[in-house]
Amino acid sequence: MKLRVVGCGDAFGAGGRSNTCFHVTTAAAVVTLDFGASAPVALNRFGLSSADIDIIFLSHLHGDHFGGLPFLLLDGQFVNRREKPLVIVGPPGTKARVDAAMEVLFPSMGGTAWRFDWEVREVEPGSTTWQGPFRLTTAEVVHFAGAPATALRLEGAGRVLAFSGDTEWTEALLPIARGADLFICESFAFEGHPPGHLAYRTLEARRADLAAKRILLTHMGDAMLARCDEVDGAHFTAAEDGLVLDV
Repeated sequence: MKLRVVGCGDAFGAGGRSNTCFHVTTAAAVVTLDFGASAPVALNRFGLSSADIDIIFLSHLHGDHFGGLPFLLLDGQFVNRREKPLVIVGPPGTKARVDAAMEVLFPSMGGTAWRFDWEVREVEPGSTTWQGPFRLTTAEVVHFAGAPATALRLEGAGRVLAFSGDTEWTEALLPIARGADLFICESFAFEGHPPGHLAYRTLEARRADLAAKRILLTHMGDAMLARCDEVDGAHFTAAEDGLVLDV
């Protein structure tokens, strides 16, 4: 399982980083975790084709985590002339939010006669389902998005990849992260208790409880980026756009 950080920024592009999108390649499928508004541009920056993506897993429905989807669909229709199916997996409310985003950004887009099949699958928080070759487990976390916000755990290709999405500290993260080969975890602030988000000092204090083999810090705001040199490099890695990791 190979992971490319397509975007690890916050909603405001702190540090010039792109919105959240993690590109994951296995022998069986190509997937992403989230697909933020700037993801199509960032994919092109790194020479990755959106037409190769089989499944998009969404943690929650804020624009910096799903807002690139209308552009992805139009790219498949008119630029890459996509042929293989696309599956979008997200929490309840995903289909309505994607439809609304399409209509706002490109009126009448919903009536397109698509050249490829695509579908939205909504999964309940706290459920475990099979999505293609991956066993997906979700947990509801603490972040207001007008629909459930979730953390994700993907098991496949002999590896476990976990993702916090956006959230305050919640014990719901523990079973998602436990034993993961890589836990991608938001760290918007360095310290304190930012509403709806995590701080590095909290993660540092609870690292042993999370029990993940590696932790990749993402969604860092300006205050966090300014203090990245204080991160414990033995246990945490600060993400950067373009970073490639073997999971």
